[in-house]
Amino acid sequence: MEDRGKPRHPISVPGRYRTGSGVAKDVDILDLSETGCRFFDRFGRMIAGTEISLRIGAIGPVIATVRWCRQQVVGVEFEKPLYGPVFEHIRDELDTRKREG
Repeated sequence: MEDRGKPRHPISVPGRYRTGSGVAKDVDILDLSETGCRFFDRFGRMIAGTEISLRIGAIGPVIATVRWCRQQVVGVEFEKPLYGPVFEHIRDELDTRKREG
Protein backbone atom coordinates (compact mmCIF):
# COMPACT_ATOMS: atom_id res chain seq x y z
CA MET A 1 0.00 0.00 0.00
CA GLU A 2 1.37 3.39 -0.97
CA ASP A 3 1.59 6.00 1.78
CA ARG A 4 -0.07 9.24 0.73
CA GLY A 5 -0.76 12.39 2.66
CA LYS A 6 -4.05 13.32 0.96
CA PRO A 7 -6.97 11.10 -0.10
CA ARG A 8 -7.58 10.45 -3.77
CA HIS A 9 -10.89 11.43 -5.33
CA PRO A 10 -12.08 9.44 -8.36
CA ILE A 11 -12.77 11.79 -11.28
CA SER A 12 -12.97 11.77 -15.04
CA VAL A 13 -11.41 14.90 -16.50
CA PRO A 14 -9.66 15.31 -19.84
CA GLY A 15 -6.03 16.31 -19.46
CA ARG A 16 -2.94 16.93 -21.52
CA TYR A 17 0.70 16.55 -20.59
CA ARG A 18 3.88 17.79 -22.18
CA THR A 19 7.37 16.43 -21.57
CA GLY A 20 10.66 18.27 -21.93
CA SER A 21 10.80 17.21 -25.59
CA GLY A 22 7.70 19.32 -26.20
CA VAL A 23 5.48 16.46 -27.36
CA ALA A 24 1.95 16.87 -25.99
CA LYS A 25 -0.38 13.94 -25.33
CA ASP A 26 -4.04 13.89 -24.36
CA VAL A 27 -4.86 11.75 -21.32
CA ASP A 28 -7.81 10.89 -19.09
CA ILE A 29 -7.34 11.95 -15.45
CA LEU A 30 -8.65 9.07 -13.30
CA ASP A 31 -8.25 10.43 -9.80
CA LEU A 32 -6.95 13.50 -8.04
CA SER A 33 -5.60 14.64 -4.70
CA GLU A 34 -4.16 18.00 -3.74
CA THR A 35 -0.67 16.57 -4.18
CA GLY A 36 -0.97 14.43 -7.31
CA CYS A 37 -3.09 12.45 -9.71
CA ARG A 38 -3.32 9.29 -11.71
CA PHE A 39 -4.03 9.27 -15.45
CA PHE A 40 -4.49 6.84 -18.31
CA ASP A 41 -1.98 7.32 -21.14
CA ARG A 42 -3.03 4.96 -23.91
CA PHE A 43 0.12 5.41 -26.01
CA GLY A 44 2.91 6.11 -23.57
CA ARG A 45 5.08 4.43 -21.07
CA MET A 46 6.39 7.07 -18.73
CA ILE A 47 9.60 6.66 -16.74
CA ALA A 48 9.64 7.41 -13.01
CA GLY A 49 11.43 10.68 -12.34
CA THR A 50 10.31 12.33 -15.59
CA GLU A 51 9.11 15.90 -15.10
CA ILE A 52 5.99 16.89 -17.04
CA SER A 53 3.75 19.89 -17.47
CA LEU A 54 0.11 18.84 -17.01
CA ARG A 55 -3.22 20.49 -17.79
CA ILE A 56 -6.25 19.20 -15.91
CA GLY A 57 -9.22 20.40 -17.91
CA ALA A 58 -8.57 24.12 -18.35
CA ILE A 59 -6.38 24.28 -15.23
CA GLY A 60 -2.63 24.47 -15.56
CA PRO A 61 0.01 24.02 -16.46
CA VAL A 62 0.86 22.14 -13.29
CA ILE A 63 4.45 20.87 -12.97
CA ALA A 64 4.55 17.23 -11.86
CA THR A 65 6.99 14.35 -11.53
CA VAL A 66 6.15 10.82 -12.62
CA ARG A 67 6.33 8.57 -9.55
CA TRP A 68 5.24 5.31 -11.18
CA CYS A 69 3.85 3.80 -14.37
CA ARG A 70 2.04 0.47 -14.54
CA GLN A 71 1.03 -0.57 -18.03
CA GLN A 72 -0.75 2.58 -19.27
CA VAL A 73 -1.64 4.14 -15.91
CA VAL A 74 0.69 6.84 -14.59
CA GLY A 75 0.92 8.30 -11.08
CA VAL A 76 2.38 11.79 -10.68
CA GLU A 77 3.18 14.07 -7.77
CA PHE A 78 2.67 17.81 -8.20
CA GLU A 79 5.63 20.09 -7.60
CA LYS A 80 3.35 22.26 -5.43
CA PRO A 81 0.02 21.10 -3.95
CA LEU A 82 -3.07 22.41 -5.72
CA TYR A 83 -4.58 25.47 -4.07
CA GLY A 84 -7.71 24.32 -2.16
CA PRO A 85 -10.33 26.23 -4.22
CA VAL A 86 -8.68 25.10 -7.48
CA PHE A 87 -8.70 21.48 -6.31
CA GLU A 88 -12.37 21.77 -5.32
CA HIS A 89 -13.25 23.38 -8.68
CA ILE A 90 -11.64 20.52 -10.59
CA ARG A 91 -13.30 17.90 -8.41
CA ASP A 92 -16.75 19.52 -8.26
CA GLU A 93 -17.10 21.28 -11.63
CA LEU A 94 -14.83 19.63 -14.23
CA ASP A 95 -15.59 15.96 -13.54
CA THR A 96 -17.36 14.78 -16.71
CA ARG A 97 -19.12 11.99 -14.79
CA LYS A 98 -21.22 14.63 -13.00
CA ARG A 99 -22.41 16.07 -16.32
CA GLU A 100 -23.49 12.71 -17.69
CA GLY A 101 -26.73 11.06 -16.75
